[in-house]
Order: sequence, then C-alpha cells, then structure tokens
Amino acid sequence: MNLLNIIRPEHTFIGVSAQTKWRALQTVAEKAAKAFSVDGQTILKALEAREKLGSTGIGNGIAIPHAAIDGMTSPRGLLLRFAQPLDFEAIDDIPTDIAFVLLFGENNRGEYLNVLSAIARQLQSDGVLAAMRKARTVDEFYSDFIADSRV
Repeated sequence: MNLLNIIRPEHTFIGVSAQTKWRALQTVAEKAAKAFSVDGQTILKALEAREKLGSTGIGNGIAIPHAAIDGMTSPRGLLLRFAQPLDFEAIDDIPTDIAFVLLFGENNRGEYLNVLSAIARQLQSDGVLAAMRKARTVDEFYSDFIADSRV
C-alpha cells in the first residue's frame, strides 16, 4: 500500500483552526471538496454520519475521519494538524491534534482497510508522531509522515 498515492503533499495542512470536532469535520469537508472535486455537503454529511456511529478518534491525539463517497473511484486522503487539539471523544480522552481524513468509494472498502493498516504501521515507526508534532512547515509535516518508506 503506497500512501503517497492516497495522501499527496498538496493535500496536507498545518495550523487548521476549529473549535469543535463538528466544526473540524466541516473544515475538512471543505478542503476535501476542493482537493477532490466532490460536493462538500456530500462529504460533510458522510463524515458526520460516520462519526455518529462512533468516534474516529483512535487515541494518542490521532483521529481518522472516514467515509464512503459516491463517485470516488479510489481512496484519497488529507493529512492535517490542528492549531489547537480538539476533543474527538477518543477512547483515551487525549485531545486530537493530527487527523487523517480518508474518503473512498463504496467499491473500495477493502482497499480502505489496507490504507488504515498502512497509516497505523507508519505511526508506529520510532519518532514519526513526535516529528510530525514538531514540524514547522507543511513540507516537514508531510515528510516526517512518509520518511520511513515502508508504506
């Protein structure tokens, strides 16, 4: 699974402002709509519906909001760091500062699980998360995530 094909440098953001998880979903839906030429309201509704099933805050300050979107032919994603950590209702109650937003078509559910596994493996690499949190630029942030190219 090559994350470089799913999360591109131009779809990476730092300093994203949002006061709540729900406002964060609205912000990422807007960014995803521009990035992937998909209707922002469609993305927002899908992300909100998924979040209502259970929090996508996986712990350790990480969230992976995700949803199936009609018309998506392959998994695509955004990588972002919030200006201030948000309560994503993660199981460990640690506020979320880094989010991976994954969108995929109904026919890509199996591939989506592979993407989740690749992200999890990458975040387990020594120092990746710490480096991402210290990054001062978008380029550093992205490079720190993909630095260990076992993805």
